[in-house]
Amino acid sequence: MAFTGKATYSAGATLPEIAEDVSDLISIVSPYETPLLDVLGDGLRAATSTHHEWLEDELLPNKDAISDDMISDPTGATQFSVANGLRFRAGDQIQAKGAKELMLVTHVAGNALTVVRGYAGTTPEAIDDGDTLNILGNAALEGGDRPEARFTHRARKSNWTQIFTAAVEVSGTDMAANQLGLADEMDYQKQERLRELLRDLENTVINGGMPTANPQGSATARRTMRGIIAHLASNVFAAGASGFPAGDGLDEEKINYVLRRIWENSSGNVDLIVVGGYQKRKINAFLSAHRGYSAKDTAYRDMVSLYESDFGVCRIVTTRWMPQDAVLLLDSSRLSVMPLTGRSFHFKPLASTGDYECGELIGEYTLELRNEAAHGLIRGLSVA
Repeated sequence: MAFTGKATYSAGATLPEIAEDVSDLISIVSPYETPLLDVLGDGLRAATSTHHEWLEDELLPNKDAISDDMISDPTGATQFSVANGLRFRAGDQIQAKGAKELMLVTHVAGNALTVVRGYAGTTPEAIDDGDTLNILGNAALEGGDRPEARFTHRARKSNWTQIFTAAVEVSGTDMAANQLGLADEMDYQKQERLRELLRDLENTVINGGMPTANPQGSATARRTMRGIIAHLASNVFAAGASGFPAGDGLDEEKINYVLRRIWENSSGNVDLIVVGGYQKRKINAFLSAHRGYSAKDTAYRDMVSLYESDFGVCRIVTTRWMPQDAVLLLDSSRLSVMPLTGRSFHFKPLASTGDYECGELIGEYTLELRNEAAHGLIRGLSVA
């Protein structure tokens, strides 16, 4: 080869003899993690219909409320009405919430109770409309006939499946040409669309809603699943509401209040606290005032991953898809995200009518949330 005298620095990347220097790596910054789905894991079984149903039951209630605004003698009234008279029987010992006085029910007529006040030597206390009554238990008569049978009715709860789809289309030229950073353009596009669908599935599981009309869907109405937040009704608390711990910032008092309320009213075992980034920092701050460091410490740690209270041990899950003003408290044993049989995410090749290859990623899923009273939600928290 003849000597040219050309120095290295006189050649540029645009000259044909200099190879391009492109890293064989494609980096993605878009968030696609699904921390809640990762914690819940795959469902134990698949749904077998677009309308997925499950059964729920409950024990006979052991509490009710006084529903009588005509009580003339709060400390001496022996007759008053309650909201649900069918919950009471003659021989029940009852007690107003927060009171020491015991009362004995001697007669039940519809919603009207006749009671003995100051039973078992207790001192009569004032009662009022709306007071909660706890039913301690019934005392049967020796040799008495069996009581009237009472039972609960199992309830059928349901949710609908939702179809998640994404199209993939790659030209024949792109299929044949060498690509930077990948071996197969079609496989790469499948991976990208699958990440998007999994991201959307978690978002829908948390925030999704079901239409009030034609939830079964049609050629013109889309079928959507009801998400976790939309399921909850019994233990939903708003920051700043009457009776809820004061303030609109998340603190330990609010978390414990909701955990206690769930524990008092259900046998649910809350083991997940699901938050967004802002509320996660608030939870981390629970310990900030109590941390100590020595002179040899070179790392500052400010993270809470597990919250242990009298009402259970809760793992903290941080997901981008949670509303920033909300906190979910969940019993993961009563949650399941399941595909319709044979409809977990998969790729379906489609017929091509030109110089390209195409197909569709398809998945059909639903959420089974059992016993919504075993879960809780706080809304309206400060985000600034």
